[in-house]
Amino acid sequence: MRSCREAHFRGRSLEVWKFGREGGELAAAWDWKASPWRVESGEGLERDWRGMGKQAAVGRSWNPNPNPNWAQLQSKLRTCTSCTANDSVLGKRKRKRKDSCSDSDAVADLPSGLNPLSHDTSLTKVLAIDCEMVGVGFQATKSALARVTLVNSCGNVLYDQYVRPLEHISDYRTRISGIRPNHMIKAKDFWAVQQTVADLIKGHILVGHALHHDLKALLLSHPKSDTRDTSEYEPLRRGSKTRALKDLAAEILRVKIQQKEHCPVEDARAAMYIYNKHKKVWEKSLKDQVRRKNKLKDKKKKKKRIDADLKI
Repeated sequence: MRSCREAHFRGRSLEVWKFGREGGELAAAWDWKASPWRVESGEGLERDWRGMGKQAAVGRSWNPNPNPNWAQLQSKLRTCTSCTANDSVLGKRKRKRKDSCSDSDAVADLPSGLNPLSHDTSLTKVLAIDCEMVGVGFQATKSALARVTLVNSCGNVLYDQYVRPLEHISDYRTRISGIRPNHMIKAKDFWAVQQTVADLIKGHILVGHALHHDLKALLLSHPKSDTRDTSEYEPLRRGSKTRALKDLAAEILRVKIQQKEHCPVEDARAAMYIYNKHKKVWEKSLKDQVRRKNKLKDKKKKKKRIDADLKI
């Protein structure tokens, strides 16, 4: 800690500074318009600190050869002034920008794109899904399905289809979705795509990031016990906040995705590979949850039986 108090010495306005350090106190006083005053430390300065007596000015006369502690004090002053300058709101913003720049530089060094793990194109027990949306309705405030992709546990594409929305497209959102008007030429009817996807995911574990958005766009539901959402899995969250898929991919898979237009194939693979990394722990935690729920159910049943026997 450091503290400052104004003192007057021989008609001059001085500032008395007090610095805390290991092994005692170090203090100094000087006139900003003159050369540095002598630096003293010890009981004399500490005794007169509150009273601001004759020694409050610390240096009773200007010392052309400052105390050896002066160099140490000077270095402390430099560090303290730099700290106070950096502690301003603007300084904090600057530091945040530097940190974000370093993070972006780290991401920029990562390779881009995800490839399949093998040539296996079979319908595996675990599937990953990702959808891209376009804006429909007045001012494109509503989202509608425009493309859906399913990959297996090896990352190979099982189904990838453009979809013609039920409503008129107001905004293709090409910058994010990658959907363009020419994609709608060969797009399939929504109900046909919905039926195909429903048949493929039935009885399978479904992996994705923010799965509720994809299922809502497809107008489908899936058993909660068979869904694995990387945005809802506790170890992958940041406190109560969910994390973006591209951040998880950069941290866990060490690849960069979603740099410009989103690719549903790449996003589905990222979700699947993240799940594969945490599969053992994830599945074990789900089994433990089911076991706890069953125990609670058994306890409630036993309690009801006991209450019924007591009434009789």
